[in-house]
Amino acid sequence: MVASTTVKLNTGALMPTVGLGTWKSAPGAVEHAVEFALKNGYKHIDTAAAYGNEKEVGHGIKASGVERSSIFLTTKLNNPDQRNPGPALEASLKALGTSYLDLWLMHWPAPMTPEYKADKSYDWLDTWKSMEKLYLENPDKLKAIGVSNFSVEFLERLLKEAKVVPAVNQIELHPSCPQQDVVDYCTSKGIVLTAYSPLGSDNSPLLQNPVVNKLAQNYGVQPANILISLQANKPNVTVLPKSVTNSRILSNFTVVDLTDAEIAELQAIDKTAHFRACSPGWTGWGSLGFPDCKHLD
Repeated sequence: MVASTTVKLNTGALMPTVGLGTWKSAPGAVEHAVEFALKNGYKHIDTAAAYGNEKEVGHGIKASGVERSSIFLTTKLNNPDQRNPGPALEASLKALGTSYLDLWLMHWPAPMTPEYKADKSYDWLDTWKSMEKLYLENPDKLKAIGVSNFSVEFLERLLKEAKVVPAVNQIELHPSCPQQDVVDYCTSKGIVLTAYSPLGSDNSPLLQNPVVNKLAQNYGVQPANILISLQANKPNVTVLPKSVTNSRILSNFTVVDLTDAEIAELQAIDKTAHFRACSPGWTGWGSLGFPDCKHLD
């Protein structure tokens, strides 16, 4: 395989393959991380209303001096805002200091109350229909819409009624959580995958995995580069490494071309070491199709 630098969305837009993730990046630190990343070649920044750092991400974008038109910016609709996505969109635009989003995602198919309890009186599919309406009526504000944390079951239900096919499904992807059924389904429907937690989150055992370390030594890179490169070598996948440390932000941007055999070797790690870093259990929707997860932190 040859790692891509961009992936084409079903809108025709090009999404940079490697972006800076900002989940768990604290205010203050994230502003600098965004500024530094953009000044050093990154063109893709991912955040979310739920992260509580949209304002700082916006400050980092402004401080970088990089033209907004050169940046692919993603944020996400928070679960408690699913009944009122219009005001939530305006709040995100204001916080980020931008007039438009390149991509707006439904963070989870799980409407919630302001107290972050499952709101089972409201259907997430109605949220998607509201997002579609906003997208179709405001092309100057929304360049693309998509979803996050959607399993095949949820995608199938959405596509039965959707007017707009999601441009992206952002999910956890790494060798111990390959979610191949979701990858295959999205690829068949023209939906790009964005891989979050590509390293397996903080203190991931993948960084000590012998297969990962062998390949890192062979290519003269860090184990993190192998894990990021695994996703970048897939034709329908973009990837979001996260760091607030300058040296790691620079290092994470280095992608190597892996062979098919090496990709298969990395994917096989899941057979002996399976885990997920992000648990949907907190949503209270575990009985509705979310897979079991394990926290590492």
